[in-house]
Amino acid sequence: MELDQNTIMIGMFVIMLIGILAGIHIGFAFGMTALVGNILVFGDGDLQEGFDIALSGVGSVAYEYLRSEVFATIPLFMLLGDFVNKSGSARDLYKLINHGLKAIPGRLAVATVAGNAVFAAVTGVSIAAAAAFSRIAYPQMRYHGYNRQFALGSVAGSACLGMIIPPSVLLIVWGIVAEKSIAALFIAGAIPGLILATFFMIYIAVSVKLKPELAPTFEEDAEQNKLTKAEIASGFGIGALILLVLGGIWGGLFTPTEAGGVGAAGAMILGILKGMRLKQLAIAVVDSGKTAAPIMFLLLTANMYAKFMEAAGMSELIRETFATYNFGPVGIIVIIILIWLLLGMILDSISIILITVPIFVPITAGFFDQIAFGIFGILVIEAGLLTPPFGLLVYTVKGSIEDRSATLSEIFKGSVPYWMLMLIVMLMIWRWPVIATWLPSMML
Repeated sequence: MELDQNTIMIGMFVIMLIGILAGIHIGFAFGMTALVGNILVFGDGDLQEGFDIALSGVGSVAYEYLRSEVFATIPLFMLLGDFVNKSGSARDLYKLINHGLKAIPGRLAVATVAGNAVFAAVTGVSIAAAAAFSRIAYPQMRYHGYNRQFALGSVAGSACLGMIIPPSVLLIVWGIVAEKSIAALFIAGAIPGLILATFFMIYIAVSVKLKPELAPTFEEDAEQNKLTKAEIASGFGIGALILLVLGGIWGGLFTPTEAGGVGAAGAMILGILKGMRLKQLAIAVVDSGKTAAPIMFLLLTANMYAKFMEAAGMSELIRETFATYNFGPVGIIVIIILIWLLLGMILDSISIILITVPIFVPITAGFFDQIAFGIFGILVIEAGLLTPPFGLLVYTVKGSIEDRSATLSEIFKGSVPYWMLMLIVMLMIWRWPVIATWLPSMML
């Protein structure tokens, strides 16, 4: 019996999801379902012919995409982040911000948000931020008597800034998959990211003012809290690196790929000045490669899957379904939000983008500015990482802290206010997309 394209497409999508939920690596799930789907679509009853066409397509996709310099952006920014983290500069940056906020209630939690915002601007990886600040910020907050749930929530919630403040790996992946300007997405994320960071800080300050027991005040007399000249220099060095990378992108001096290379080189120099030697530098390079390689494989197989969906007419099918039931723009956005939040419970952010963006971008192109939609989408997907029962950021924090008495429930509950604030900023972008599009229109 000959199957029509819609049946093949839906069947392959279901098989892919079942495979992912069963524990198959998402890259293999993408690749195998794309290969089988293309064989069935193009074979037209002749499996050998379909296999030859599908195999040819794999080669052309690999050659076309992996040779693009855009793909070098991801490992370069990851290398930058590894140099910063392993050199201890991230810890210095946190202490520097902490000392600059003495008059603010809950200053250690506020410093965590501010530190995450700046750390995000260097690494753009929320999981890395969650892991780093779980070890840097949480012990200090607990040492000074902060409520455990409040402290855990500030670490997990503020880690989401890593994906919205440029440069961000997710923005890079979104730009590649959606075929949008990465530089425009970087610039577009700046204002929403700063708004979100400000909301987080206001929430912390107001909460501590209303409930002082959440974050007791203390006198800074402990020797460990005093800043050394080396720590001050290291913290300001990271600030200078941020200005160099972002200023270069915004000013048109660097492409995002070139900025990643300049940033990685600058972070390596800072690491050497901090005492990193050849062995530590080599470990950072290897670790960033181990992290970047699966992402590159994912991008390749996801593009194969996107080509299959395009050939089988997935976007047209979903578009016709929305038109048939007359959901309208608001209904479509609500459904997309629900899908992203549900997927955020079980998948990581990059996987969600790879699965859904090729479908959602064409559907929303007629009523949502696509640069603003990119920032909107990143916010919703990151909110999904805090959504129970499988929020990846929550599990990252739980696995990174040494306090074994802390529970997943405490982290989820502490993250709820941050989750709600993210949705508020997301709705602001939906209502006023100029929040995200104003800077790119002015600078590009």
